[in-house]
Amino acid sequence: MKRNVLLPRLSLSAGLLVVLASALLSSVALAHGVAQVDQGFLQTNSGMALVPYMYLGAKHMVTGYDHLLFLAGVIFFLYRIKDVALYVTLFAIGHSTTLLLGVLGGIHANAYIVDAIIGLSVVYKAFENIGGFRRLGWNFDTRLAVLFFGFFHGFGLATKLQDLTLSADGLVPNMLAFNVGVELGQFCALALILVAFNLWRASGRFMQHAFAANVLLMAAGFVLFGYQLTGYLIS
Repeated sequence: MKRNVLLPRLSLSAGLLVVLASALLSSVALAHGVAQVDQGFLQTNSGMALVPYMYLGAKHMVTGYDHLLFLAGVIFFLYRIKDVALYVTLFAIGHSTTLLLGVLGGIHANAYIVDAIIGLSVVYKAFENIGGFRRLGWNFDTRLAVLFFGFFHGFGLATKLQDLTLSADGLVPNMLAFNVGVELGQFCALALILVAFNLWRASGRFMQHAFAANVLLMAAGFVLFGYQLTGYLIS
């Protein structure tokens, strides 16, 4: 006899999204944060340190739950490598531009507001994935949207680095190395997410769990948004 299943067993990729979202929910205050030991290095280093800065950039990306959740949402329904490459490149352009402009150009913004918008970027992508905007009759150029939110993701880290006293000696090459590390970290994280997604799709249960996974993404984005907005209001 066929049983009614209230909570379907999550697939590998759905489980990955659960892990990422759970990590965000449990450590949301650390979004875009710089670990204490890394802060010590950044504030005491003087002169070029390309490899350490590259490592820190990669570390930021692979531990940045908001980045990973947004990227997972972006590639959720992308099946062709060239489409994945296009959207990830747009995100990288936006991320790199504001990261460098923020740190090297001295452009400042309230960190809570920037991180709140980053939370909304996750909400936006998940809502789009479940067809929410289509039902409302709203049409967006998804490529421009990814580039637009990429600007905020890069600016989010810039605001944290601006809080640190970075030596001007070697700052430009160090920040360029940091940015290269961010892109390398993004490539590694994206590769793992793609492998998991492909296994999920091959299992035949992709569409069965797609809606629930995107609802989970949206909830995580709202939590991040609410946390940062609360921080802004009480700060």
